[in-house]
Amino acid sequence: MNTAEPWRRWWPRSVRTRTALAVASTAAAILVAIGWWLHRDVYRQSTQFAVDQARAPLLALADQLREGKIPSRRSAVPYEVVATGRSTAVASGGGMDVFAPTSPHVLPAPPRLSEPVVTDSGWYYEQRTIRIPERRDEPAGRFDMGGGTYAVLSTDIWAGELSSTGAANLGVAPDATLRVHVVVLPRATEAITNSVNSLLLRAGLVSLVLISAITYFTVRIALRPVEAIRVATASVTPGDPRERVSVPATGHEITSLATTMNTTLQRLDDAAARQRRFIADAAHELRSPLTTLLTSLEVALAYPERTDWPTAVTTAARQTRRLQTLAEDLLLLARLDARAPTAGRGPVDLAALVHQLTERYEQPPDRTVALTTDTTGPAYVHGRPDDYERLLRNLVDNATRHAASRVQVTVRNQDQQVVLSVHDDGPGVPAENAEHVFERFVRLDDARSRDRGGTGLGLPIARELAHHHRGTLLLVPSDTGACFHLRLPHAPPPTEERAPRLLPDPLEKPRNGRS
Repeated sequence: MNTAEPWRRWWPRSVRTRTALAVASTAAAILVAIGWWLHRDVYRQSTQFAVDQARAPLLALADQLREGKIPSRRSAVPYEVVATGRSTAVASGGGMDVFAPTSPHVLPAPPRLSEPVVTDSGWYYEQRTIRIPERRDEPAGRFDMGGGTYAVLSTDIWAGELSSTGAANLGVAPDATLRVHVVVLPRATEAITNSVNSLLLRAGLVSLVLISAITYFTVRIALRPVEAIRVATASVTPGDPRERVSVPATGHEITSLATTMNTTLQRLDDAAARQRRFIADAAHELRSPLTTLLTSLEVALAYPERTDWPTAVTTAARQTRRLQTLAEDLLLLARLDARAPTAGRGPVDLAALVHQLTERYEQPPDRTVALTTDTTGPAYVHGRPDDYERLLRNLVDNATRHAASRVQVTVRNQDQQVVLSVHDDGPGVPAENAEHVFERFVRLDDARSRDRGGTGLGLPIARELAHHHRGTLLLVPSDTGACFHLRLPHAPPPTEERAPRLLPDPLEKPRNGRS
């Protein structure tokens, strides 16, 4: 059991679902960040609102004390008035009246601010966050002020500012200082924050559902052309590769995909057509020598006493050699088609290879053709000597087959390239057939004779060999005859003092008993 990828069992395979989940996850992260920021901002603003709401009762209590009045125990906010020199509260209310008058101060005295807040009327007040200890003797069901952290507003009043009757009513000494504490209730702040949090949670969930649904259907609509392309390409068969996909007129990436797919299908169609044509041409080329060979053998077997056996055997041998040559050419083309272009081995002196090929070249049996070479020095290229020998032999064979009396092979070094030209004085090739001659199994009208003409694979093999050595082979215009130009990248000469021999010398004797 494969435990390396357990997530694939539950991870959705659909692109639409994956995209919707990815967008929903990203949106959830963004919404959580925004919600947290809104929560903090709403809490801060609601707290400031509660402080502003508690400031008015604080100033009202201060005014009542200055007038010598004892504040009422009924108040919208909890408050407590303490005086220096007393251990009990002077007055309390707003829910703090549940404590006994002799109880210690509920609100401890906060530290004084260095810069108190001054109101428009000239009074100042202080704001501090105070931890109020829990009171175990608090009656159940009443105002809870124990065990929490609260914001407290406070202001000081000098007893000398009060009237004599006011100080007596409050029971404070004339030189005492009264401090009024007003507790900022967090209930409104918490209620507002909880409401906003609930609203944000519902809005976030609805937003995530909507974003996921919109993303899912948007991707689904966007992928419809891709599905159409898939259906169209799935219907392509080897017997009918002419199916094409519809190209949207929108100009986006789907259009590029459809265009690329049509181009690929066209290349496959062209390759299939070339393969069918190649197979048909190969079958046609094989049929003729096989028919001739079979006919001659059947006639010889049917009339053995009247058969010229040397002639029959010569004919069979000639057709067998032709079949062998054609099979070798077909195998070579198959290997060239399957092999990636590489420089291969090297370096190879192309000039020396031309000279050796010229010295050993066999003249046609029906006529004499002068084969001459023109080189200015070594011309090194990358590759295998056997490949270059086959390439040169194909070019020379083609030139000799169509030449009237002379074939010229020239090798030059030009601009980091080696240029080899094979020029004959034959009838030449029309300009419109300059590329047609490199097609497989192609014979022009003046080369249709199977006695003199080849199989139609010599020039295609030569061009394929040139391409596999990063070179080019072209038929260039010429005043007389046909001229083929081969261009190959120049290679540095070998470091050895004497380059290895390119072709085996049949006259050289084996050394040390080894051949």
